Amino acid sequence: MPARAVASGVISFGLVSIPVRLYTAASSEQVRFNMLDSRHGVRVKQQYYSPVDNKIMEKGDIIKGYEYARDQFVTFTDEELKALEADRSNHIEIVEFVPLSTFDFVQIEKTYYLGADKGGDKAYRLLSEAMRKKAKVAVGRWAARGKEQLVVIRPYKDGLALHQLYYANEVRSFSDVDDTATFTFTDKERELAERLIDQLSEDEYDGDKFKDDYADRVRAVVEQKVAGKEITVSTEAPRAQIIDLFEALKKSVAEAKKPSARTQQKAETAAEPVEEEAPATPRPMKKAEARRPSAKKKQTG
Repeated sequence: MPARAVASGVISFGLVSIPVRLYTAASSEQVRFNMLDSRHGVRVKQQYYSPVDNKIMEKGDIIKGYEYARDQFVTFTDEELKALEADRSNHIEIVEFVPLSTFDFVQIEKTYYLGADKGGDKAYRLLSEAMRKKAKVAVGRWAARGKEQLVVIRPYKDGLALHQLYYANEVRSFSDVDDTATFTFTDKERELAERLIDQLSEDEYDGDKFKDDYADRVRAVVEQKVAGKEITVSTEAPRAQIIDLFEALKKSVAEAKKPSARTQQKAETAAEPVEEEAPATPRPMKKAEARRPSAKKKQTG
């Protein structure tokens, strides 16, 4: 089933305009739980109330406000907020091209695939190939949902992908992380750490190897509960704490050397010699067997 576009728009830079369609690139498949009334098993409903008189508020009695100081608000009507909105044309204006190496992936908020819309196939493909050759990405503004979104467009597969970004003031500085401690490592510790990395390294990333085990366990238990089966939950054994870094590295390297059960089974199966069946040698008949008739005649009387 072909993907369904969530929006359409136009990429523009200079005098070039490229009509495109936007497709959701990824969506969460995490299991979700609903809040239920424990007595009747139905969903509970959320209500707003005023803490002044504990009155349940109707939707028409609620207005929006911006907190400019603690518990101090300026209020807005729907008309005032609509007047502040940006263009809703889904126009994507490329402002500049920057080297791919300078793009910080920590700013990515959401990703969309871009597909060429009618009449934009040639320009779409040309932009993708030119950016790929120059190893650059396009930084731009996207007028969507009444707000101006900061975006980056980059070559992806045979086309383009759009990353919706957090603004710089929304990204926390890594310098705020407490990393003031300094250490001196021995050559042996460095060697063990590098060896562990080598043993756990793969030629490329394969996302299909990783599954959401928690979601699978929840769905399995759901099926059992629906079928009326009794559920038993086993407690997880606590992991042993290893304080010494050197000992931890040695144990990790030793564990990494051990083949997995599946790999071990494959290796053992491949190593087993295939025995050829010897042709059956006829057994010499004993005298008693030679005189014995092959079958008794059925008596009738």
